[in-house]
Amino acid sequence: MARVDPTALVDALRDAGATVAVAESLTGGAVCARLVDVPGASDVLRGAVVAYATELKASLLGVDELLLAARGPVDPEVAEAMADGVRRRLGATYGLATTGVAGPGPSDGKPAGTVYVAVAGPDGAAARRLALDGDRAAIRSGTVEAVLEELAARLHVG
Repeated sequence: MARVDPTALVDALRDAGATVAVAESLTGGAVCARLVDVPGASDVLRGAVVAYATELKASLLGVDELLLAARGPVDPEVAEAMADGVRRRLGATYGLATTGVAGPGPSDGKPAGTVYVAVAGPDGAAARRLALDGDRAAIRSGTVEAVLEELAARLHVG
């Protein structure tokens, strides 16, 4: 899979007069870091929240506590709520979210490599399920690429 060009994403956001915010769990800030590597990212990047602990997904991002209790943190609806929550709380056009199990073993009854990425924007939120192979680093890296691919698709980049 070809890596997403973060410069193209920043340029597309700038051209559209749009902004982005990021909510990260298993990626621990890596999505934000990929965007911040681009000179001029401050024109479009509002900020990021690393909500690794489940309760922070509720308190910082506004994910419904009942949803988290019923479904757990590794869930497509939770990913969508994280993306929408960071979008609203940080005042961005688009919100990105990552949640899943990086491994090495299972967590919350889900095997390592079970990941959800989501993008929320003016036209709603959508999550994508990933089943990634490899070690922890490979799963995290694949997650970063996948969420950036989802943003690229929304922006019609590439």
